[in-house]
Amino acid sequence: MKVRGWISILKTGVLLICMLPLPTLCQDLQPVTFLPQWTPQAQFAGYYVAIRKGFYQKRGIDLQLLAGGPDNPPADMLVSRKTDFTTLFLSDAIKLRSRGFDLVNVAQIGQKSGFMLVARKSSGILSPKDLNGKRVSLWSDFKLQPLAFFQKHQIQVTIVPQTYTINLFLQGGVDAACAMWYNEYHTLLNSGVNADELTTFFFDQHDLNFPEDGIYCLHETLKKDDRICRNVVLASLEGWRYAFDHPAEAIDIVMTYVQEAHVGTNRVHQRWMLDRIRDISVTGDGNTPMGTLSSDGYQTVASKLKSGGMIDEVPKFNEFYFPCLDDSR
Repeated sequence: MKVRGWISILKTGVLLICMLPLPTLCQDLQPVTFLPQWTPQAQFAGYYVAIRKGFYQKRGIDLQLLAGGPDNPPADMLVSRKTDFTTLFLSDAIKLRSRGFDLVNVAQIGQKSGFMLVARKSSGILSPKDLNGKRVSLWSDFKLQPLAFFQKHQIQVTIVPQTYTINLFLQGGVDAACAMWYNEYHTLLNSGVNADELTTFFFDQHDLNFPEDGIYCLHETLKKDDRICRNVVLASLEGWRYAFDHPAEAIDIVMTYVQEAHVGTNRVHQRWMLDRIRDISVTGDGNTPMGTLSSDGYQTVASKLKSGGMIDEVPKFNEFYFPCLDDSR
């Protein structure tokens, strides 16, 4: 009788657990694929944290993180339906949408641009006009913003392809180079270059604040089940908030992904990156909450791309952005 009594209690406990709304132990998880646009680093810490802390599972999502990097271009992977969600820069996404790619923004993580050009003061480059006639290295995937910068200041430069390192600039092969505030700029400082030796051109300080990382999916994915999109967004934002509130733990998690992918980096650099990502995501423009794409911010980027001849037509904002932050839906 005692044994039967305990069995009855256990059955009742399991039933109660299954009735709870938060855990999904007794529910089928929805498989979802997600592709960060680059190799593992703290730029994507929120997603790693959300996986390890069970935030996606809590919302019924079995999220499989795909390997980002040059072998898996995010736009190609999304359009070919090899991933359900990916991250993209806003400027690149607008350009893709204007060309007929049916992708949509479901959350805007970065609110402020971390993109910049760097030059040595010893080269005589102290202002934008000093770049005229100089050799400047650009990433092939991220040319839109610097090209708009050159056009704005009526600068003619010799463009040199930039690889995924800052070595060409360090060796004097170019006069200026692309850098992210949260990544290559810190690499320069770690390479022995002092900050006061550098001239920096932050694009957001030149009326070219192009918010960067957002979460994207195909419109058909959103139409098929907008609850999945909302749950991916809400769990991702929960991961980002946790990462910013617990940076040491977040870096522990980031480093496990870094080590699994054999990426050459260290905790100091990843902590710098996480702190800067917080600056451009949480502080941002000071007005727009993380996760939200403002109409003004969108129109600023789209109009710059159009005036620069980089797109023919500006996609309609309400056909490009579908906010998924309302947890009551």
